[in-house]
Amino acid sequence: MNWRLNICFISFCFLFFVSLVNVVLGIYFCLNNICYFIEWDVVTINSMNIVMTFLFDWMSLLFMGFVLFISSMVIFYSHNYMEGDPYISRFILLVLMFVLSMMLLIISPNMISILLGWDGLGLISYLLVIYYQNFKSYGAGMLTVLSNRLGDVAFLLSIAWMLNYGSWNYYFYLNFMFDSIEAQIISGLMIFAAMTKSAQIPFSAWLPAAMAAPTPVSALVHSSTLVTAGVYLMIRFNSLIVGTDLSKYLLLIGGMTMFMSGLGANFEFDLKKIIALSTLSQLGLMMSILSMGYYSLAFFHLLTHALFKALLFMCAGVIIHNMGDCQDIRFMGGLVHFLPLSSSCFMVSNLALCGMPFLAGFYSKDLILEMCLISNLNFVSFLFFFVSTGLTACYTARLIYYSMAGGLNMSSCYGISDEGWWMLKGMMGMLFMAVLGGSMLSWTIFPIPSMICLPMILKMLALIVSVVGAWMGYQFSMFHFGDNMFNMKIIFSSFFMGSMWFMPYISTRGLYFHPINLGGLFLSGFDQGWCEYMGAQGMHNYFKNMSVYNQSYQNNFLKIYLIFFMIWITLILFLY
Repeated sequence: MNWRLNICFISFCFLFFVSLVNVVLGIYFCLNNICYFIEWDVVTINSMNIVMTFLFDWMSLLFMGFVLFISSMVIFYSHNYMEGDPYISRFILLVLMFVLSMMLLIISPNMISILLGWDGLGLISYLLVIYYQNFKSYGAGMLTVLSNRLGDVAFLLSIAWMLNYGSWNYYFYLNFMFDSIEAQIISGLMIFAAMTKSAQIPFSAWLPAAMAAPTPVSALVHSSTLVTAGVYLMIRFNSLIVGTDLSKYLLLIGGMTMFMSGLGANFEFDLKKIIALSTLSQLGLMMSILSMGYYSLAFFHLLTHALFKALLFMCAGVIIHNMGDCQDIRFMGGLVHFLPLSSSCFMVSNLALCGMPFLAGFYSKDLILEMCLISNLNFVSFLFFFVSTGLTACYTARLIYYSMAGGLNMSSCYGISDEGWWMLKGMMGMLFMAVLGGSMLSWTIFPIPSMICLPMILKMLALIVSVVGAWMGYQFSMFHFGDNMFNMKIIFSSFFMGSMWFMPYISTRGLYFHPINLGGLFLSGFDQGWCEYMGAQGMHNYFKNMSVYNQSYQNNFLKIYLIFFMIWITLILFLY
């Protein structure tokens, strides 16, 4: 076991130290308004230079610091969680490659190097989703990688359109790309790529399916790496989107995603999928506020969400680990008596998700909702924001009721206790940031306090919506017990909302299954059929027959020569 301890501990120490350096540098760059653009000549051949560019500003450094901090805690946590895995070194290396791809995406102002990180995230996420080698994992991995490939195609097309500007360093052209058709096309392709990576409607089905990965991977993927890559890309391209028709489209899509996932989480019983749907809801919130032009607010919520969501997945991993790999919340109950420390972390992260005052999520979420109230929003978007906030509190209260209240609904043979000290120590580091991270970030990113003046009812609206949502979540929990069985009375509606508006069926059958079958028909009918008959194979057969015919002449050359000689002599004699 010593080598396992070494690889986990060395990886943890390295990532933790680098994360501290990045966070300190990010705060320094933010307070002093510093930005470094570095070009590295990788290789020079004659007159051709291959240059790698890096962008170091407060945003990239802070984000890198948070990603590395969460990664270090996840690797520390994995020593206990993955202790039964004989190939833990392979798992740690995959996680490190995943983090490296995210680093490349964060610090690259060049479309080509962003594509390297973007595709690296897609490939390694596939390898991590199929880490547990079974049919469910393979299906989830294929859905994940095919959904992300659609965005990769859009990214490649945007790279082709960037050639109109003479360089792939998009950072140089953001202030000059407003009125051109190329800028609108590039912006549309970037929005499409970000929608697939951040699982916006209609590409949302892969996010809950990716829960087939090990829980430490889920903690990393759903907090700060894969799903946030699309949001981060939109933050960088924000100046091209604000004020255009694309921003209205993105606002609608983000609001629908937020509402759909919040509604679906209230009808889900898989612990990890509930948390995955909450991630989807928060991604919709970030996309919506981005489309309104508040990119620093979206980045602020991106960082605070990463802190409490990683902690939430870690707590879910401890619960699943102790429950004998059972993820159904109906079998849980009374866990606060068996797992007091893990349950405390679970409650803190859930309250931060709901926007409990003075926890990490409160500072970003409350500010976002207040900015929505003073913005020129239509009524539908207003409903999306506030109803989704209420639904967040609703499914959180339902989750807490099922898992923490009452008595244990599983066999009493299970020994449930807080004994995984490596997991608990990893969670303690995340707990500290989930409580204090929001306030520290708000002091850094918004050092000058701004006063938002609203009427009392609007000022209290976010709190009122959260309290009403929590009460409704408790009531929804009661529907599944007792004599009325409310869910059975609305069975079709429950199935519709619990299956994300039938999106998994649309994605698997509509977007992937039938097009792949159609591609197979084209392959057999055209590529291996008429194209072969009229093209390569037809030409091969034609030239083969001509060669055989020519060969027959060559094999009988003397006879043919004599015949032609006799004909020639006869013609001469006849003419004379």
